[in-house]
Amino acid sequence: MLAGVVVAVLAVSLFGLAQPSSVQTTGFNSNLRGVSIGHTKAGKAVVWASGTKGIILRSFDDGTSWKQLKIADAPDLDFRGIEAFGADTAYVMSSGDGEKSRIYKTTDGGKSWTLQYSDKRPGFFLDSIACYSTTHCFALSDPGEGKFQIAATTDGEHWKQLARDKMPPALPNEGAFAASGTSIALCGNDIYFGTGGPSARVFHSIDRGRSWVAVETPMASGNASSGIFSIACQNRYVVVVGGDYKNPDRAERVTAYSNDRGKTWRLADRPPSGYRSCVRIASGTTFAVGPNGEDTSLDYGANWKSVDTLNLNAAAVMPSGIGYAAGPNGIFKHFRLQVLDLSDRRRQREKNTNQ
Repeated sequence: MLAGVVVAVLAVSLFGLAQPSSVQTTGFNSNLRGVSIGHTKAGKAVVWASGTKGIILRSFDDGTSWKQLKIADAPDLDFRGIEAFGADTAYVMSSGDGEKSRIYKTTDGGKSWTLQYSDKRPGFFLDSIACYSTTHCFALSDPGEGKFQIAATTDGEHWKQLARDKMPPALPNEGAFAASGTSIALCGNDIYFGTGGPSARVFHSIDRGRSWVAVETPMASGNASSGIFSIACQNRYVVVVGGDYKNPDRAERVTAYSNDRGKTWRLADRPPSGYRSCVRIASGTTFAVGPNGEDTSLDYGANWKSVDTLNLNAAAVMPSGIGYAAGPNGIFKHFRLQVLDLSDRRRQREKNTNQ
């Protein structure tokens, strides 16, 4: 099935968005939670999106039209995460208790899907998936038997849980969030994931999951609806966003940043205007989305500026700054970030320091 309606709009700020951008509807009544970008052999972007009601979509024309890719035994699953490679290969992750949490993979553009991973153990609830390549991926689950669970594949076919003997225990009622499938992030050998509930912590591994440390952040926490909902990294910079999704307009402690690979954390000097469910970094520009708008930062999360008020759940951005975001009721946005070079970013940081 193909569907698509396009309404052109202009970006509202030059702080982090370059004109023009467009807001579209996919034509599918789904709360879209996952977005990923692949490329054809000719280099053209292929956009994949996923969400509630078993929806998986793919577009070859920046979201003007969409094709639904169906998994026969998953019509009611909630697909919170998607990782795509090119036009044909993608992993999709559903979230839910026990067997409702699954990882499927396609290598033929969605004509067929293989169920690669699920579990029946108590506490199993997939929150996020991230991949280095078509064969190396990691998936995060809520704690089981007192510790968070990380599953990994190194061949693109078989998944197994990583050893947890060198992972700090989870706190009582601590968990991760699956709002956009982005609560885990990969940077070289570094893996980061964020948590919430009684405390908002960042778990960090420097050896691809063999050992871990956990660091408390100043993010909102203290109840089941608050904490870190998304994490992104680039080199030594790590940015987390979240807050309290039941109080989305509250802007206190909704984002924090680290300039030393997660060892220390600071709250943003100028935060976004509320709870944020997804954060991405593209060539030094940081982009976050949430129910009451979108924000950009040119200094890795220290200072943010609102660029729109659209209700969005998830986003994906290419190094060029071209990005795509999705949200409730099948809404979709195509945009271009203002990507700065190194000298521009240095001047921006100096400007912020002197203000």
